[in-house]
Amino acid sequence: MKVFRSLLGAGLLAGALSLPAEAAIVSIRSCYDGDTCRTTTGERIRLACIDTPEVGQAGASSATNTTRSLVQGKTVGIRRITRDRYGRTVAELYAPDGTNVGEQLVAEGKARIYRRYAYQCPWAR
Repeated sequence: MKVFRSLLGAGLLAGALSLPAEAAIVSIRSCYDGDTCRTTTGERIRLACIDTPEVGQAGASSATNTTRSLVQGKTVGIRRITRDRYGRTVAELYAPDGTNVGEQLVAEGKARIYRRYAYQCPWAR
């Protein structure tokens, strides 16, 4: 953790993780479902360009567990895109190893690309 904080303090973490230049760093407190998380500062994050099953639907638990394992309780990269009609930040999240969370969920078959908004994520086009 000391090395991680040193990299963060030196502004080197984003480069070390191969994050987009506009990426920032946040800590994720919790994930409600596969595509919605909350930071330790209370910011609500909606993962961009994907849709996962809603709580109670088939596959929801698997998607939620994957998202939680990648980011919950961790300091991660975030590329903020916009806000949705519910006031959530629409963003891409990057796990500590640099994995794009939305892209990983799609690759594992736990999410689908939300075609209406796919233009927001280069990997989803």
